[in-house]
Amino acid sequence: MNVVLWILQGLLAVAFAGAGVMKLTQPVDKLAKQMSWVPRFSVSTVRFVGAVELLGGIGLILPWATGIAKVLTPLAAVGLAVTMVLAAVHHVQHKEAKQVPINVVLFALAAVVAIGRFAGL
Repeated sequence: MNVVLWILQGLLAVAFAGAGVMKLTQPVDKLAKQMSWVPRFSVSTVRFVGAVELLGGIGLILPWATGIAKVLTPLAAVGLAVTMVLAAVHHVQHKEAKQVPINVVLFALAAVVAIGRFAGL
């Protein structure tokens, strides 16, 4: 099970850290062409979401890999799962149902990591 959790953590970390870096570094006009939700939020909110995703991605790997404050890994997974719930709700409210399956898959993977790593503490 440990190997499966590490694979899931790696996949999630790449996905969230990559998305986070993109939201932190790209001009909002460019992001708006790729993500329909961006124009509905302020620049600072988009950057905040990017920071949350980047830190969550780091939190999925670093604490468990170093053995320092290992509880932060499942907490990062829970935080990212909550982020996906909020994203799915937002997409449903704005009639963007095509986006919701991505949120559901990322939520499920983060939930598996959270449960698996909390059990390993």
